[in-house]
Amino acid sequence: MSSSDLENRIRRVTSDLREETTIPGQVGSPRPVEQRMAETSTPAVSVGVIDDFEVAWTRGFGTLAAGAAPATAHTPFQCGSISKPVFALAVMKLAETGTIDLDADVNEYLTSWRVPANDGWQPRLSLRQLLSHTAGTTVHGFPGYPASGPWPTVPDVLRGAAPANSQPIVVDVLPGTQFRYSGGGTTIAQQTIVDVTGKPFPDIMRELVLDPVGMTDSSYQQPAPPAFINRVARSHPWNGTETSGGYHIYPEMAAAGLWSSAADLARLGADVMRALRGKPSKLGLASETVSSMLRPQLPNQEVGQDFVGLGWFCAGKEETFRFFHDGWNHGYVASMLMLPAIGKGVVVMVDSHQGWMLRGEITAAVAREYGWPALKDVPEISDIAPDIAYAGSYGSANETIRVTQDGKRLLVTFPPQQPLPLYPGMGGEFFATAINLRLRFAGVDPARPSELTIVTGSKTETFTRAD
Repeated sequence: MSSSDLENRIRRVTSDLREETTIPGQVGSPRPVEQRMAETSTPAVSVGVIDDFEVAWTRGFGTLAAGAAPATAHTPFQCGSISKPVFALAVMKLAETGTIDLDADVNEYLTSWRVPANDGWQPRLSLRQLLSHTAGTTVHGFPGYPASGPWPTVPDVLRGAAPANSQPIVVDVLPGTQFRYSGGGTTIAQQTIVDVTGKPFPDIMRELVLDPVGMTDSSYQQPAPPAFINRVARSHPWNGTETSGGYHIYPEMAAAGLWSSAADLARLGADVMRALRGKPSKLGLASETVSSMLRPQLPNQEVGQDFVGLGWFCAGKEETFRFFHDGWNHGYVASMLMLPAIGKGVVVMVDSHQGWMLRGEITAAVAREYGWPALKDVPEISDIAPDIAYAGSYGSANETIRVTQDGKRLLVTFPPQQPLPLYPGMGGEFFATAINLRLRFAGVDPARPSELTIVTGSKTETFTRAD
């Protein structure tokens, strides 16, 4: 592709940000990235795009802070929880060499701290469980610490001891039975690897992942290394106001401590996808090892559902299968999404909480330009089944609703609201376009449903035919 053709593609992406709504299929009118940044008080954005298993382009927008130097594709941002899957890659390299066993009890490795017993019961946790958030550990995430300090050690964080600002990390759910996101569990895994190798955590990550892949704009060092001091995008939580000291400090490095650029994360994402296909990769992981990271870790999960593998969130199947992770630190948000079946992906980094929606808007613009398959379930209107008696009254303990048929749609009345039109989608489901609402009919007699289930927002309710 010529440079002019590439620039045209970049221009089309960066001028086509459409504000998302909560109503399926409805978005705002196209606007350029600079306008959306101004509207969301976001000083800096950086983007990396992967196409055909290679980094297609990278670009920075805005400035590191008000009146500061321009942001570029090589500007380091705090990655938040994207730190976790990058850390998981290092753990897998140690597993490949036999340095650690993913299924061993981590208390066999820990020396500076141990998973505590509860009322005399000693839980057994594995690195596999910790990386997949199935270990039953507490503490969802971490707020970070002011740049002025004081900063706790990792054992302080694990114990919840001053000056740590989070609770002690304990096991309060039976390990291996369910998913529950836990940055606390990732911090246990961090200390496990440190105790096994006897090396500082930033050095481990540089040796195993960052240097092999050529991620020169990346570091797990907290605070940022001296070479980064004048280069990083600074934290702006709300209204464009810079955080005192520039950013928060995260001793919980595996969970939230990675500094990286859109260019570096795009390079890493492309390399992981190549490794998955058995192609030469700088990371040096076997295809089967990468594949094992992208499999369900609980017996009731399967590919095609949303699940967490080892470090990565996963969704979809076949060409829509994707592995991804979002990040959210104090004043930073980021996203990293890869489609390994078709070798496409995108990284978006933002230095503002107020600009969190820019991640999805930029990702959607990239998807339109590069012909990605639809990743969101936007309903398609189909013909209503003519031989099914949908119409009638349906009641629950709280209310009765009325369903009537109006040509190729249904009208559902929720008193005291006006009738709401719903349209037939695929698989027998009906959906509204006015609000976020879906319904599905069921019953023994397929020609005359006896109940319907309505999902709106986070609420699900079943109604039984009353006539």
